Amino acid sequence: MSAYLQQFAERFASLDGDNLDTLEKLYSEDVVFCDPLHRIRGLQDLRAYFAQLYANAEDIRYLISGTDEVQPGQGYLRWTLQFRHPRLAHGQQITLQGCSHLQWHDRVHFHQDYFDAGALLYEHIPVMGGAIRWLKGRLA
Repeated sequence: MSAYLQQFAERFASLDGDNLDTLEKLYSEDVVFCDPLHRIRGLQDLRAYFAQLYANAEDIRYLISGTDEVQPGQGYLRWTLQFRHPRLAHGQQITLQGCSHLQWHDRVHFHQDYFDAGALLYEHIPVMGGAIRWLKGRLA
């Protein structure tokens, strides 16, 4: 197990709206952060993204279930995200599993998240969510 990844995972999991200055210790100034819904370049924009995330959602928790370093300076985190959003799922807790591919030197300069965007967002929107759940059921 990579000591760097373990330390990163612990610090990342402890993020909240009150300690976003921690991002400067985790990410380089020129970081590229990607997920199925966003592509963010630079630490300043990443901080703004997380500030908005923590301002709009509640009870955000990342539970890290594993870390794997595949080569020096590159590895993966497996995680479960739990959160509540007043406009999704009637404010009930949403749980999402995913993983992150990280590349780093002293700090992370590339962060790519992989998760099901439908399970995160679309399935929890009134009307649209029902249609997506029906379609997924038909395809299964």
